[in-house]
Amino acid sequence: MPVTDRDPTWGSPDAPVTIVEWSDFECPFCVHVGETIAELKRAYGPGQLRLVWKNLPLPFHPNARPAAEAAMSVFALGGYAAFERFHDLAFANQRSLSAENYLAWAAASGVDRGRVAEAIAARRQQEKIDEDLALAGRLEVRGTPVFRINGVALVGAQPVASFRAVIDDQLAAARDLLAAGTSARGVYPRLCARNVVAADPLPESAPQLAPSDSKTWSVPVERDDPARGPTDALVTLVLFSDLECPFCKGLETTLAALAQTYGSDLRIVWKDYPLPFHRQALPAAVLARLASVKKGPDGFWRAHDAIVETGDVLDEPALKAVAARLGLPWFEVAAAVADHRFQATFDRSWELAKRLEVRGAPCSFVNGRRIEGAMPAEVFVAVIDAQLARARDMLEAGQERAHLYAAMTNTPEPPDEIESKTVDGPTRDNPSKGNPRAKVTIQIFGDFQCPHCLRLMPKLAEIEKQFAGRVRLVWRNHPLVFHEDAALAAEAAQEVFAQKGAAAFWRYHDLLFAAQSEGGLGRDNLEKLARQLGVDGRRFRAALDSHRHRHAVERDVEAAQKAEIAEVPAVLVNGYLVSGLEPVDVYERLVTRALAEAGPAR
Repeated sequence: MPVTDRDPTWGSPDAPVTIVEWSDFECPFCVHVGETIAELKRAYGPGQLRLVWKNLPLPFHPNARPAAEAAMSVFALGGYAAFERFHDLAFANQRSLSAENYLAWAAASGVDRGRVAEAIAARRQQEKIDEDLALAGRLEVRGTPVFRINGVALVGAQPVASFRAVIDDQLAAARDLLAAGTSARGVYPRLCARNVVAADPLPESAPQLAPSDSKTWSVPVERDDPARGPTDALVTLVLFSDLECPFCKGLETTLAALAQTYGSDLRIVWKDYPLPFHRQALPAAVLARLASVKKGPDGFWRAHDAIVETGDVLDEPALKAVAARLGLPWFEVAAAVADHRFQATFDRSWELAKRLEVRGAPCSFVNGRRIEGAMPAEVFVAVIDAQLARARDMLEAGQERAHLYAAMTNTPEPPDEIESKTVDGPTRDNPSKGNPRAKVTIQIFGDFQCPHCLRLMPKLAEIEKQFAGRVRLVWRNHPLVFHEDAALAAEAAQEVFAQKGAAAFWRYHDLLFAAQSEGGLGRDNLEKLARQLGVDGRRFRAALDSHRHRHAVERDVEAAQKAEIAEVPAVLVNGYLVSGLEPVDVYERLVTRALAEAGPAR
C-alpha cells in the first residue's frame, strides 16, 4: 500500500494509522463518506491518523477522470490545502462537474487558474491516475469508495463506528510495536504487511446476521417504487437490494417462495441500493428503471428477473443480452447511464437507507421490522406470520385496510395529489442563495415574527445541505398583519440586501429570527442588528423612515394573495406547495420529485 509525496495526504507520516481511500468525484456514494472522514479527523487528529487519497475514476462516470486530473493538478500546484478545498467544492457540486467549474474551483482554492488550465490541457496528471488505477487493479479494488486502514479493507460508505472499530484496533497494535522497539515510521509498513497477509477471503455465503431488531421502522413506499402484490396487502416487505450482489440474488428464490405462499397478503417493494464496489450494479439498476419507463411497471420486473437469471457473472455483454430480450436498444441504456437519468431516484433510496441505518444488501423491512442479509425462509416466515396476526387484529378493531401499512409502521402516506401553485416570479429584489442554475427553486414565503417560520429554518438548512448544488432558495416576504413588527423587519432586511448583497441578507435573516427570543423586532433592535453587518446607518435609518422597500414587500404579498397562499410559512418547490410546517421528509420528497421531473443536467 505505497504512499508517496504525489498522493494528497493529511496527517503526520509517523501517524500509527493510515487510511488509504480510493474515490471517484462523480460517485454518489463517495459524497456520503465526507462527513465520516471529517469526524475521524476531529476525533483522532493528525498525530494518530493519516489520510491518503487515491484516484479510482469509474468507467461509467464520464466526468470522473477529468475531475480527478483537475484535482491532482490543483494538488501539484497548490499542495494539500488547495486540494482539500477543491475536493470539497467538487463533491458539494457533484452535479456540476465541468471544465469551466474545475477552473473556478481551482481559483477558489487559491491556485492560479491559468496554470491549472495549462496543466489540465497537457494531461500532466494522467500518469499518476493510471498508477492509482493499476494499484487498485492489483489489490482487486473494483468500486468506490474503498478504504485500506493499515491494510485492513473497509468497503463502501460505512458508518463512522465501522471505521473507529478498525482504527482503535490498529492503534492498540501500533502501541505494541512501538513498545517492542519499532520506529514510528516503521509502524505502517509492518502493520500493513501483517494485515494484508492475515486478510480473510471473501465469504462464499451470506453472513448470518441477526434476523431482525425489536424496532418497527417507518419505511415510506413511494409511488414510483416497483412492487409485486396489492397495495392493500396485510404485509409489505420493502427490500433494499443490488442487482449484482450474489447474496441479493440468493435471496430471490426465498422471496419467490414467500410470494407464492402468502399470495395477496404479501406485497414486495423494491428499493435500489447499488453498492459502489459492484461495477455493474448501477448500470443494471438503470436498465431495469428504463424498462419500467419504456415497458410499464411489468417491464421493471421482467428486467429484474432476467438480470437475476444471469447468474454469478454480470458484465456488459450480459446486460446487453437482457436489453435485447426486452426490446430496449443498448444505446438508450448507455445514454441513460451516462446522463444519470435515474440518479435522483437512487439518491432518494440511498438517503432513506442511511436514515434507516441500512448497512448492506440485501436488507428487508417486513411491516417495518428489519431482516438483514439473505436469511433463510423460516426467518422471514416467522416475522411475516407475526405481522399477519397483528394486521388481522387491527382490521377487526376497525382499521381501514387501505391505510393498514401506514398505521402499522407509523409511516406518512404520500398524498394522492400534491397541490401546485403558479405565482408571479421573484425579481431582483428577492434575495437568493444556492446554485443560480439549479433545476429546483425553493421559494419561501415567510414572516420574521412568525414562530412557525422560525421552526422551518433548520429544516430548510438540512434540505440545502442534502441537495447542495442542486437547489436555489429564494426569500419572499409575507408579513402577516397581526404581527406588528413583521412589515418593518421585512423592509429592514431588504435594505441590508440593497446595501450589502445576498450573503449579508441571509445573515441578517438569521439574526432576525434569533431576535424572536432575544431582543424582539422593534426599530431599535433592527438598527442594532444591522450595525453588526456593517451597513451604512444613515442610509438604513432613512430607508426605514421613508419605507423605501415597502413596494418590494407588498409585491411579494400580492403575489401570494393572487395565488391564494394565505398562511406562512409557505414553501414552493418548483411550484409544489407545502403550506404550514411539515416534517423534513415532506420537503425531501418534493425536492427529489422535482429533480426527477427536471431531468438530467445538460
